[in-house]
Amino acid sequence: MSELRLNRRLLLTAGSGVLGVTVLNTLSGCTKAQEGPGAASTTSAAPPVAPSAAAPAADGNITGDWRRVDLDFVSVYLLIRNGEVAVVDTGNPGSATSVEDGLKAAGLGWGAVKHIILTHQHQDHAGGLAEIAPLVGATLYAGAADVSAIGAGGKPLTSVKDGDDVFGLQMIGTPGHTLGHVSVFEPGTGVLVAGDALRNLNALEGSDRLYTADAAQAAASVKKLAALDVRAILPGHGKPITSGAREALQKLAATL
Repeated sequence: MSELRLNRRLLLTAGSGVLGVTVLNTLSGCTKAQEGPGAASTTSAAPPVAPSAAAPAADGNITGDWRRVDLDFVSVYLLIRNGEVAVVDTGNPGSATSVEDGLKAAGLGWGAVKHIILTHQHQDHAGGLAEIAPLVGATLYAGAADVSAIGAGGKPLTSVKDGDDVFGLQMIGTPGHTLGHVSVFEPGTGVLVAGDALRNLNALEGSDRLYTADAAQAAASVKKLAALDVRAILPGHGKPITSGAREALQKLAATL
């Protein structure tokens, strides 16, 4: 393997329409990890948290805030509403410390986590659940067709389907990448957490065909998401899109 060189760069991340700034550590001089059910991060260092803007409510709590926990290869998202958190995906095994750092950066802790939603069963999205689940008093959710394949540290998993509501968030059935894949959409803000139904590594794309259970369903799921009033796309892989998200998604859907 060629020598790893640690560089630092600035990332501007928007949430609720305001820009935040954080410093990201990036690795150069090595081959980027490939997406897949068992893919792991290329670094063991605790990644930074990309902050979004927080809108204080009258009681001083944070409302309408989202945070990206960047695990280098994959992302975990924290959806914060009035001091309560829904964690969407949990990363690979060993991600608990990074998720905890994300909560602390928002001024919160494990006690604020009341919901954990898994977009699908693959290890890089659900592998951290067995470690994180015992730390929280949260309800755990996953798409019905993926529930049996997910280890939850002995805690029960609640199956969800298209149209279900969790914490004011709409579950969107987006099968294809896996048969039980779900995306998470908040109609009031237009925030879409897309799991692996969408990715944004070089440009906005659909599910990676190498790791897709049903390509026809995956394409149909992209078209389904394109019909929503999406204002921000938070993908499992790649950077969030916070400007022109709906237009980019509709352009992608038109090619499928």
